[in-house]
Order: sequence, then structure tokens, then C-alpha cells
Amino acid sequence: MIIQAAALGWALLLSQVEGQEKAPQPETQQAGEDSAKGATQEPARQGSDLTGLLTPEEPMPALRYDQPILCTKLPPTKQVPSGEYRMQCDPVTRRCLIAPGSELDAEGVELDRPLLRTSYCDRSEASANVRVQEGYRFVPAIAESPPGWYRDEQGRVMQFNFDLHRRFYLGGAWAPLFRSGQPAETERVRVDFGIQTEFPGGSEDNRLHRVTLLETEVYLGEPSLDVTLVRYDFNVERTVPLFRITTFFGKPRRFDLGLNLGAWMEALHQETIEREDSELSLLTWGAVHGTLDVWHSKDLVSYVRFRVGPSFERDRTHGLNTFVPTAVFEGNLTLDTDGFHHLLFSAEAEKVLLDDPVENRPLHPERLKVKAGYELILLAINDQPVSLVADGRGMWRNDIPNVRGKWEWSANVGLRASLWAPARRSAPLASAR
Repeated sequence: MIIQAAALGWALLLSQVEGQEKAPQPETQQAGEDSAKGATQEPARQGSDLTGLLTPEEPMPALRYDQPILCTKLPPTKQVPSGEYRMQCDPVTRRCLIAPGSELDAEGVELDRPLLRTSYCDRSEASANVRVQEGYRFVPAIAESPPGWYRDEQGRVMQFNFDLHRRFYLGGAWAPLFRSGQPAETERVRVDFGIQTEFPGGSEDNRLHRVTLLETEVYLGEPSLDVTLVRYDFNVERTVPLFRITTFFGKPRRFDLGLNLGAWMEALHQETIEREDSELSLLTWGAVHGTLDVWHSKDLVSYVRFRVGPSFERDRTHGLNTFVPTAVFEGNLTLDTDGFHHLLFSAEAEKVLLDDPVENRPLHPERLKVKAGYELILLAINDQPVSLVADGRGMWRNDIPNVRGKWEWSANVGLRASLWAPARRSAPLASAR
């Protein structure tokens, strides 16, 4: 009897346990588990389909060159099969700009050509899954470009800002010559080249240094040559005024006046000129001039100034060493932010002193020169600008034997190619424009 009761109790206990294991879960509990599974699986679903994550904007934005950038790998697409992107995220707006890491073809498909002129990118993160889980929006964008450069929607970069004060240039121009009483020299042409650079300096004062090397002009038709081995000058914005003038008519007022004095020097300037079967060859050993800026731009690149000083000259034709005081009023103006328009002008007077008498030439001859020129960038080839150059020149001189002093005028129109013309130091970001 006891054994039968124990067997019956054991059978009841087993049936109760099996019923608990097979019992259906409550509806609310099942829904909570399904919701949790969906929450964990949703980012993985979205991460495998980049197209579903994108929220395009018009116009297409661009990454900022001056902000941190992440190089990351996203799910591949038909347009970007590599999945390599440059990404820049804003935690405030929860928005990520993404740009392909390579250039695209005309149909928007990735090429095997990495982007040029990009900034440093952080590769510490392998993917953007963290941003996906945090609910960031992904916006197709154009990759960043440095100041003075622009990138199109295919990722190709191009320069839009040029510093024509830092370049190597080579040009040619038609340069007809007109003189009273003589037929015009219409077959005259000019070839010019040179190297220019400038750099800021000075700790106490705002100063800009300029260096010119091998500045050369060769005229064919009626031959002449003008070449300078090296030229240096600087101008300055003084931080301490030279004069402090205070007026006491009513409220005291102070006016600060300063003299922005600089220097200009050149060495080994050769000039050879032929006129009416006469030739004159002059070698300037050196010249030292002081400069006074009447006006200059804030960055000192553009200026209008006076320049005065002596030159030490060798008249190689007549074997004379002379002393030549010179006075110049000149200007060099960059007329726009991107450096496309340049205006130059000058008026110069020279007097030859300490010379010996030369037959058929007055003692202490003089030279007067005026010039006004304009340069406009037309296009760029491989980011090297090609510009239109036009200028007018006038010259009066009586230092050439057997040639009567008279004005002669020339008009020069041609093209000039510039190499190594970087963006200006004040160049803006393309995105900022």
C-alpha cells in the first residue's frame, strides 16, 4: 500500500513539471522579448544597406578642411564598391557628412584614383556603426579642399585663388614701338621671364619681404635687353606712431601719424638698347633706395609708394663709371580677393652724374620712364594660371649718342604662363565662400 501511494505521488509530480515547461508565455512578455530582439537587430539591418541610411541635401554640402575628419569604411554600394569614405560628424545636429575617398567618373562611380589635397584624417575607428546606433543622419557630401582650392562633385580638385607675387613666369607679347617722325616698328615682340616670391617677417612690426630673381625682358625686331639678377625690397606697417598729435578744441582728440619707411635694393642690372644704328650698354652694379608707402593694404601686398635713392652704373659702351640718382612713384595693386586682377604703374626719373663728356651726347644726360600695366588670369592648365598681359610704356632719354632725345611709346599685349603660383595667404576656404 505504501509503495502504490509513493508511485502515484511521483507520477503526479512529473506531470506537473512537464506542464510548466510547455505552458505558453504571457502575451506581454513575448512582445517585450520580440521588441528587444528588434532593437538589437535593427542597426545591423541598416548597416548592411547604406542607401537606406542616406538623407541627401541640396545643394550638396562639403566637408570642412579646418575640422576633424574620420576615414571610415561603410557598406559598399554600386557607386562606391570599396566602401571607403571620409566622414565629418556634428554631435549637436547628429548629422554626418560622408564623401567617397576616391574620385568619381561622370556617372558617379568610384575610380581607382585617390583624392588629392585632402587634410589629415583619423583612422582610429573602423566603421560608423556607433553613429548608426546613436541615430545619426548620413548626408552625401563633397570632400574637403584646402584654402584657395575647390572640389567638384566628382571629387576633382582645382585651384581658384592665385598669388602672382610668388611664381616663376614666362610670357610673350606683341610690342609695337611708336616714335615721332619715324615709321612704327610693328614687328617688334617681347619675351619675358623671371622668379618672384614674398614672405612676411618682423616680430615688432608687420613686415613683408619681396625677392625677384632673373627678371628679364628681351625685345626682338629692334633688339634690346633688360635683365636684373636679384632685387629685394620690403615695406612695413609700424606699430608705434612717429608723431602723436593731440588737439584740444572741445574734447581732447589724439591722431597717430607714422612713416612707413622701407628699403629697395637691386644688384647687377644689365640694359642694352639699340636705336638708329647706335647701341648703349649699361650695367648697374647696385642700387639702394628708401621707400615711403603712401598707402598699402592690410596684408602689405598692395601698395602705392615713393622710392628715392642712388644707383652705381657702368657705361660699358664708353667705359664710364657713373652715379645715377633716381626718383620713382609706383604702385602694385591686387584688385580682388582671388588674385585674378593686377594693376601696376610707375613714373621714374634718372639723372646721370659724374660722367665724362661723350661725343654727340649732352653732359649729365637724363631718362624719364612711365608705365601702366594690367594682368588678368584667363584660365589654368594643371592649376598653373595663364594670364593676359597688357601695358603701355613711354620713355624719353638723351643718353644714347647720335640719337636726339624724344618720347617713344610702346604698347604690349600678350600672354604669360605662371608656374608655382600658390594660393594667396589670405585665400578663403571654398566652403566658406
